Amino acid sequence: MKIKIFPFNPLFENTYLLYDDTKEAALIDCGASSEKEYALLDNFIESNGLTLKVLLNTHLHFDHALGNNYIREKYGLKPQYHKNEDAMPCVKPQASTFGFSIVYEPVKADHFIKEGEIIRFGNTSLLSILTPGHSPGSLSFYNKEDNCIFTGDALFKRSIGRTDLWKGDESTLLKAIRTKILTLPDETVVYPGHGPATTVIEEKKHNPYIS
Repeated sequence: MKIKIFPFNPLFENTYLLYDDTKEAALIDCGASSEKEYALLDNFIESNGLTLKVLLNTHLHFDHALGNNYIREKYGLKPQYHKNEDAMPCVKPQASTFGFSIVYEPVKADHFIKEGEIIRFGNTSLLSILTPGHSPGSLSFYNKEDNCIFTGDALFKRSIGRTDLWKGDESTLLKAIRTKILTLPDETVVYPGHGPATTVIEEKKHNPYIS
């Protein structure tokens, strides 16, 4: 599996494009929010001959979902996420709270992902792991073959996701991190929703919220 990272929108949210030798691809947390960012994404997909097969959301905070409408219009894909994310305010009022203006209503899921579900594209599979606390239905996506996990805003390098937003809960988040993420092999690479990648062993040793 190959991984292309796009730090999109003013919050530098990590949008992940995953693909393999079959040229089928998955997009995690499309935060693209401008014509320039749409073009960067489209040009990479086209220049590499990729076919986008699935649009995933770890969670539905606005900076992780700004590009969902564009992907629906351009590639015909609706997002997939956990059903508990619909308990939060939709993207439009969230963005307004942070001073961003969104003119469209967010596109809804055409499939709710359950914990333990396998998402497949090409020869690649991702295991969905429920890691709530930053938001009520936060998911992480684990690829065992390539020893990596995409954690959204649950776990960062030497930090954790904030829990003062809609339906966040710190004890729930810490439990999810300790029991669902840090139980993975030590060499597992953690790709977060913002900032640089880390590893399970690094967070066990150096994350002040956990160690």
